[in-house]
Amino acid sequence: MDLTDEQLLRYSRQILLPQFDLAGQERLLQATVVIIGLGGLGSPAALYLAASGVGRLILIDPDTVDLSNLQRQIVHSQASIDHSKVSSAQQRLQQINPKIQIETYQQAFTEETLYAQIQSADLVLDCTDNLATRLAINAACVRANKPLVSAAAIRFEGQLGVFHASVTTPCYQCFYGKLTELPQTCSTNGVLGPVLGVLGSMQAIEAIKLLTQLGEVLIGRVLLFDALSMEWTAIRVPKRADCPVCA
Repeated sequence: MDLTDEQLLRYSRQILLPQFDLAGQERLLQATVVIIGLGGLGSPAALYLAASGVGRLILIDPDTVDLSNLQRQIVHSQASIDHSKVSSAQQRLQQINPKIQIETYQQAFTEETLYAQIQSADLVLDCTDNLATRLAINAACVRANKPLVSAAAIRFEGQLGVFHASVTTPCYQCFYGKLTELPQTCSTNGVLGPVLGVLGSMQAIEAIKLLTQLGEVLIGRVLLFDALSMEWTAIRVPKRADCPVCA
């Protein structure tokens, strides 16, 4: 595809990167990314992917904006309160980049509805806030054979991983094993807003790397972030032979 003069100017700073160049921008413009959850993680991830020129974004979130969200969910504003998160996010993202395509889905999702949306995408960002939902998203991604960029955060800590199950690489279920529910959540334990900003931005970076075939992505690894000590720890995730999803 040939970029217009406006596109060349808009994306000039990343086109200048020799590893990225015009070919990388063209891949982004032709890509489709599903973002599930437009909260603390989905906000920065969606903002950066829209600004970078991902051609089609599919936004999924059944919730509405609440006053308590605004401390960390930076895609929304005071005027967004009581409006759906997907419509609030769509409005903001179109202000940033009116030339990209944005689809929104507010209804509660099941594995089947997720699978239907994921099939048409190049990759999926899991920006949700509970383990049961993340495991369901993982199952849909494995079934559709799509890469999953997943993050989570609580208090001053966070984690980031990329999963694309194969014969040798794990899925997200391999990371948690038989665990299906976590007792701690942000709503009961709190979270520092910028921690979510860091992790959501990292999700956008990994997504761009996957779409443009740049660098080494985190497939098979998880990064753990401690904001109080400002330290990152990388761990390798083995593929489980008894995984009920990808074995």
